[in-house]
Amino acid sequence: MMKRRDFLRATLVTAGALVVPACGDGTETINPVDTERELADGAEFFPQSVASGDPRPGSVVLWTRVQDGAADLELELEVATDAGFAQRVAIEAGQAKVKALAKHDHCVKVKVRGLSAGTVYYYRFIYVKGDTSYASRVGRTKTAPAEDADVKVRFAYVSCQDYVGRYYNPYLALAQEELDFFVHLGDYIYETDGDPSFQSTTGRRVVFTDSAGSIALGDGAYHAAKSLDNYRELYRTYRSDANLQKVHESFAMIATWDDHEFSNDCFGATATYFDGRQDETDANRRKAANQAWFEYQPVDYGDDVEVDPEASLPDQFRIYRDFVFGRHVHLVMTDLRSYRPDHLIPEDAFPGRVVLDQAKLTAELGEVPAVALPYVDVETYGDGIYAPVLTGAAETLGYDPAEVTGKISVAFINEIVAAANEGLPADVQIPLIDPADEGLERGIAYVDFGKISAHGIIGTRYFTAKDTFDIYAAVRYKETEGASEDVMGAKQEAWFLDTMEDSKATWKVWGNEFCLVQLAVDLSPYSLPAQFKRSFYMSADAWDGFRNKRDELLERLAELGGVVAITGDVHAFYAGTPGLNGDPTKKIVELVGGAVSSASFREILTSQVSGDPTLRALPGAAALALSVDSLLMSSSTKINPHLAHADSHAHGYVVVEASGQELLADMRSIDGAEAQTDYSGRSGDLKIRGKRFRTLPGESELYLDDHGAWKRWDQSTQAWI
Repeated sequence: MMKRRDFLRATLVTAGALVVPACGDGTETINPVDTERELADGAEFFPQSVASGDPRPGSVVLWTRVQDGAADLELELEVATDAGFAQRVAIEAGQAKVKALAKHDHCVKVKVRGLSAGTVYYYRFIYVKGDTSYASRVGRTKTAPAEDADVKVRFAYVSCQDYVGRYYNPYLALAQEELDFFVHLGDYIYETDGDPSFQSTTGRRVVFTDSAGSIALGDGAYHAAKSLDNYRELYRTYRSDANLQKVHESFAMIATWDDHEFSNDCFGATATYFDGRQDETDANRRKAANQAWFEYQPVDYGDDVEVDPEASLPDQFRIYRDFVFGRHVHLVMTDLRSYRPDHLIPEDAFPGRVVLDQAKLTAELGEVPAVALPYVDVETYGDGIYAPVLTGAAETLGYDPAEVTGKISVAFINEIVAAANEGLPADVQIPLIDPADEGLERGIAYVDFGKISAHGIIGTRYFTAKDTFDIYAAVRYKETEGASEDVMGAKQEAWFLDTMEDSKATWKVWGNEFCLVQLAVDLSPYSLPAQFKRSFYMSADAWDGFRNKRDELLERLAELGGVVAITGDVHAFYAGTPGLNGDPTKKIVELVGGAVSSASFREILTSQVSGDPTLRALPGAAALALSVDSLLMSSSTKINPHLAHADSHAHGYVVVEASGQELLADMRSIDGAEAQTDYSGRSGDLKIRGKRFRTLPGESELYLDDHGAWKRWDQSTQAWI
């Protein structure tokens, strides 16, 4: 797979300085175009239409895919400065024809160089079959302005466009915007064909022709892509959507990937479907996913993306890159999936295992924190009477009986023993261990992160206890010299910081895949069992799971001024000023866009509650999930002082307008329920809401448009003033 000679690379085309009149004037031209021929509608041969991407001041990448049998095919390219192709751009001799090879799924990419900066171009591909010339739809694109141009830049950003049972309604509105380009922050495809935990089980579907090459999940009820054909089929299906095609036909795209281009909650080449029950590292699967992404996205390697097909992962692809749009916008795109380590709390960790004992806590913190709880050596305490009970429960609860050794949480032991005592006469019951016994040592076990099940996402990747997680994360970060949170990898991180710090642009815009701003909830005021009356991180898969590295980066970025992170992933609209706790001046601005179509964050939370036996049994848990925005923005608990706006049940996109005077962001959204209704052909019925934010050069303050008056977010009061 992916030998150098087999890898798709964009054909390089150089545009001439001349513009060719459509009717001709007798002037000798380079590679003259046949202007007399009639062009037939080629929609059947171009089922994914056209796209453009990675605009530079003098170049842009053009993409299409042609479909007509299994043989290699040839296409012609036309570029013009008008939609009617009356003014066609001359192309150097021999470069107007390009190959669509079967080994690349008949995808074609052309990098056109020699273009004028800040200029709109139109393009189309032509497939000649017999005596008929079939034309693709016309695409529109725009080159970046010159780096010294004092111009306003207007772009949109999107993320998370699940196709299964859902519709791309926001793209109906986005296609009507006046933009220079748009950014896709990842989850362009979803690798599963109907995961009931977050995908619809009705409506339009993805069907894997190569079902034998996919991964069967849910006892075969649904599948995940594994083979190259699986991933290619996902792109072919997603790109068949007319609304998505219209956006690609209208604007150049700058894209990165998140997790679903390969596998949900992945790190490097490792998936997480089975929560530690088996090794899910699969380099060949990752390479297949990467190859399909590269074939179907309008990016090129060399100047923009670096590719070494012979290298091992993660060094095979380098998709982090930057773009300059005049004097005011420097867009820096990162890759936060290829290099990152595993999640801090293993999904298969034995819940009772103590990971920080009293001696370790004292050595690292100088004291035993109040959140530390009693533990015992299960093999020696009480003459070892508790070990057989835990071993006996292992099969039922799903953990390895060999784990029943050494230091184990008293709370965990007592829960198992209490269950074993049920129905037994009092005189044969095993006594519970008194947690108030001052002679017991105290520490932190996996169960103290909220990890209850032997294999699962609760207490590991999601809904993780904040107090204990913060302590453990800090200790591990020190022990591993930062490796436990090395999200970017050393080379990318150095490039990222150098690029941001060397930038002269008014706005340093970070294309960031997942949330920087803290998303935690404080459940202590609610009537819940004691173990839930505390604060929890909503997701340790995002930057909350790498908080020490986040703080390091934010401390550097906060010094620069004009840093704005644009973010996707979480399927919600958030705005805030992520920064260092205790220092309100050390912060940047973050604007999080909702999903195009994927299940909203609120929907996913309610699904997690209903799908987890422990959470489902909690009184009021479902209601708390539905009120997640109130929990996140609580003025009484003040758990997230950096979070200024939350809308967790909406779909849409964000439009950004940046100049030397200000950066404006308009969050344009539709209700979360609308994703399962197809508004194609009746876009006028779609109700678009707007929420406008602003930030000014040289500062990191966030302002909200409150009926025409700009109000500033004040972290200390958690209010707009």
